[in-house]
Order: sequence, then structure tokens, then C-alpha cells
Amino acid sequence: MTTIDINSDLGESVAGVALSDDDAILDVVSSANVACGYHAGTPHGIAATVKSAASRNVTIGAHPSYNDPAGFGRRFIDYDPHQLADEVLYQIGALDAIARSHGTHVQYVKPHGALYNEIVHNTSHAQAVVEAVRAFSHDIPLLLLPGSVAGTIAQKAGIDVVTEAFADRAYNPDGTLVSRKEAGAVVTDVDHVCARVIDMATKGTVTARNGSTIRIDAQSICVHGDSPGAVDMSRAIRQALDDAGVTVESFI
Repeated sequence: MTTIDINSDLGESVAGVALSDDDAILDVVSSANVACGYHAGTPHGIAATVKSAASRNVTIGAHPSYNDPAGFGRRFIDYDPHQLADEVLYQIGALDAIARSHGTHVQYVKPHGALYNEIVHNTSHAQAVVEAVRAFSHDIPLLLLPGSVAGTIAQKAGIDVVTEAFADRAYNPDGTLVSRKEAGAVVTDVDHVCARVIDMATKGTVTARNGSTIRIDAQSICVHGDSPGAVDMSRAIRQALDDAGVTVESFI
């Protein structure tokens, strides 16, 4: 039987306004990448998301970022690697403290935004993220894009790597994500997204923006919670997977 994890970026708010309907999304997903305050989120809002996830037995993951609330963590920052490692560790630890107060804990780490994309190829920033995860725990995995430099470094350091695909993001032929600065970076047609997800889960493939079919071995599929119509999209994806006989469960 085919199984797949569904994850979503949650706990995100700007100026106290939540960017997603976390409760509705948590009814659909099996893993929650919870913001840690550096790109979005407040302690109170993050705690509410963690409590809601715990009540549904949804796996909690830390979603650390560059310290860039003004840019929602989507801008590159030329960090000193030691400073970056400290800041990533700080974020994971803060979320874990909140999670433990609600009877759960951080079970994986998925970097956010520019940091996520940068560690696909930036060795020094990738090393910093891996060092932060190892300092927190040797026993939690990193959730990453397949083929990333961070994945190679993590595996050499004894950190497990879980690879993911993106339900609603366009792909370049080399397997990287199309930049959000470009038109068509986010796929919005529900039927098209659902068909892509079925291919990802059952065939391990996705169609790139040039029409080529690329291999994308993924143990998890990300559904963005802050996109317009995200709740309906998430529910449609879950229903499509159920109809295709694909079991949704956490990779942990």
C-alpha cells in the first residue's frame, strides 16, 4: 500500500493576523511545520497551533528562518555561519519548549523560505543548519528538497533526511522550485494540483515547467496553508489521495 506524508507551514501570522486557517489544515495534514517567530508568528499564536496539532496527533516540526520578518523570510541574508547555526538552534529550542508544554515535542526540522532554498546549494549555510540540528538532537531528521547540499552534509553527520515535493509549486527541469519572483511559480488550479500530487505519491514524478517529466522521490508532500483557497485545496488533495488508495501518515 502506498503511503505519503502531507505537511504544511503553519503558525504563521503577521502583526497578529493569522495567515492560514490552521485548525482546518490540521484536519487534513499529518505533519505541521510550525513557524518559530523569525519570519512570522507570535508565541501565543504558535502555541495555539501547537496545541491544535497535538490534539489531532499531528507531528510537530520546527520551521526556522533567516531573521527576516519584514520579508517573510524569503530574502537571502549573508550570515556568518556560526551566527546562523545559533539562530536556527534558538528557534528550534523555543518551539520545542512550547511543544513540550502541550505534551508533544519537535520531531523534525524544515527550514523556511530563502533559507530552505539557499541550503540546496550553499555549503556554509547548509553546514550551519546541520550543526544546529545536531546540537539540538541527533535523532530528528531534516525535511529537505531532494538533491540538496544540506542533505548530503546531514547524512554524513548522521542526521536522517526526509525528502519532499511541493503540491502547488512549479518545478524547473533540474528539480529546483521556480522562484516566486517569476510568473507561474505557484500552481492554483485544484484539479491540476491533485493530479500532480497523485503522480508524486504513486509514480515519484512531476512535470517541470518546460513539459519534461522529472524524477522526484519524496516521502512528504507540502501543501501551503497561506495560499488563497488553501483549505479547499488541501481538502481536495486529501480526498484525491484517499480515492487513489494512498494512505496519508506522518513519516515519523
